[in-house]
Amino acid sequence: MLYAILCYNDEDAVWSWSKEEDAAVMAKLGAVQERLVKAGKMGPSLRLLPTTAATTLRKDQDPPLVIDGPFAETKEQLLGFYVIDVKDLEEALEIARDLGAVNPGGSYEIRPIALFNPDRRDKAS
Repeated sequence: MLYAILCYNDEDAVWSWSKEEDAAVMAKLGAVQERLVKAGKMGPSLRLLPTTAATTLRKDQDPPLVIDGPFAETKEQLLGFYVIDVKDLEEALEIARDLGAVNPGGSYEIRPIALFNPDRRDKAS
């Protein structure tokens, strides 16, 4: 089953890390990711640029309104995500715990993924 692990953290804190601090965290995360790659469980992952680079399309208006920044102001922002292929929620939580052990602060939201890809429906289950 596919799960998304959504990575939330205090954006100001993360983007204020020195190059050395950032490299150390990314190296620790890389070690966990490499283990997942070798086990065939790692899908796409990415790190989002700061919300100052974001644009939001408010579609509840006619015509839709384009504004700078994220849709909601919160203490923690979505900073990236992983897609993993595991047998169940327990295994997804185990991976989130492994990632959390090497990544300071923040939280992970784990969500099952329902793909809409008519040619590959078998991958969604």
